[in-house]
Amino acid sequence: MLDHLFLDAIAAMRSALESALLERHAAEEHLQADVLLGDLTWETSYSLPGEGLLPRVRVDVTLDWSTWSQTAYRSWVIGEPADEPPELMIELAVRLGRLRTQPDLATVLAVLPETGPMVGSDPLERSAPALEVQHDGNLDVIEAAIEVSYEGIYVAGDDVLEDRKLLAAHFAPLGGWLASALVRLTDLPLDFLPPEEEDSELR
Repeated sequence: MLDHLFLDAIAAMRSALESALLERHAAEEHLQADVLLGDLTWETSYSLPGEGLLPRVRVDVTLDWSTWSQTAYRSWVIGEPADEPPELMIELAVRLGRLRTQPDLATVLAVLPETGPMVGSDPLERSAPALEVQHDGNLDVIEAAIEVSYEGIYVAGDDVLEDRKLLAAHFAPLGGWLASALVRLTDLPLDFLPPEEEDSELR
């Protein structure tokens, strides 16, 4: 069994999201290592229960553990001083998809606050929205999606390094906050495409 702060952070994130009854999409989960740089990245996706394989709203979660953080963590493990504590980069990409028409960005952003949940001592900050629009041969919109990301840095101070259980407490607010955000997006009066099962029956 590997004993590593990054793996404990992944477990804390999973626990926070699943405690909020969000549904994990296992096929979208990846743990990747940059062979040249040594950075580690964990990615996964969650949605509201019952949304199926192509949910209308979902959150794509990314945790990045840099080589620099690994060096700082190793120094702490072997008892050497480190200039700065290790850090985790966190990104929560909230995605609203399967739309028949291009959504009004102001309407969507009105239910997504500029500041996200607190993770440790700092909140996540909202980025500018990204809009995706798919057209047919006549340039009519056939499907659209909007993605809004919340990004921030989680600093693993000495208290966290000494007591990994603090990770669960620091990540816990993410679950309820994200579940609430996904529900608010689902409740918007937008024109969604039918579920994939209905699409299959029509074909």
